[in-house]
Amino acid sequence: MNQSKIEWCDRTWNPITGCLHDCPYCYARGIARRFGEKRITGDCVPDMPHIKQVNNGKCFELTEPCKTPYPFGFSPTLHRYRLDEPQRIKKPQTIFVGSMADVFGEWVPDAWIEAVFEACAAAPQHRYLFLTKNPARYIELAEKGLLPDALNFWFGSTATTQADMFWWSNLHNSFVSIEPLLGEFQLIDYPTKKVDWVIIGAETGNRRDKIVPERAWVENIVTACREVGIPVFMKSNLADVWGEPLVQEFPWEAQA
Repeated sequence: MNQSKIEWCDRTWNPITGCLHDCPYCYARGIARRFGEKRITGDCVPDMPHIKQVNNGKCFELTEPCKTPYPFGFSPTLHRYRLDEPQRIKKPQTIFVGSMADVFGEWVPDAWIEAVFEACAAAPQHRYLFLTKNPARYIELAEKGLLPDALNFWFGSTATTQADMFWWSNLHNSFVSIEPLLGEFQLIDYPTKKVDWVIIGAETGNRRDKIVPERAWVENIVTACREVGIPVFMKSNLADVWGEPLVQEFPWEAQA
């Protein structure tokens, strides 16, 4: 578990790494390539009892750490030896779970997600934030009775364009992260789709087709949130678009 440079959390925790989405702006894939790449091949797995192949070899489980943090590159991997990390930190923290993965990708076994939830429940002093591009998985888990409704669990959806689905719930803490903001984003019928928090951010990096958001796009989102009393958090990469001061609100502070 690492101290985080992400402005809305204290730490990042990655019991699961890797992702099968193919987002062109993904920062995590680049990190995995830089610090991992494939050092272990599928042919080696049967001879290594600490490694298990899952989903026809698309995913892997590790019970012991390897010399590289991403031994299978960006293939989805459960690092079971990391599950007790939240218990080792006694001071309450806001923890982003899965900064190097989509924990709720359709390829992730329910058993992996349940193991992560159980690890969170074993360290209730922390606040846990999850984020996915596959919010339909939240619905599936909730219908199975597997989605915790504890107050220290926050379930987020990533939405980059108007067409992206995001999830909300009257029974769970939910939020939407509009990052990177790739176009005008009108929150249609927003009062009936009320999340508890909205994060807004710009695309980072030097991608050739990188999109710089317009101030009007951000203003539309902020105005819609203000109308229904939803806290907004602007990431610092919006400073050139919005100016100073940035709006940086946390919903749990409003609840206190």
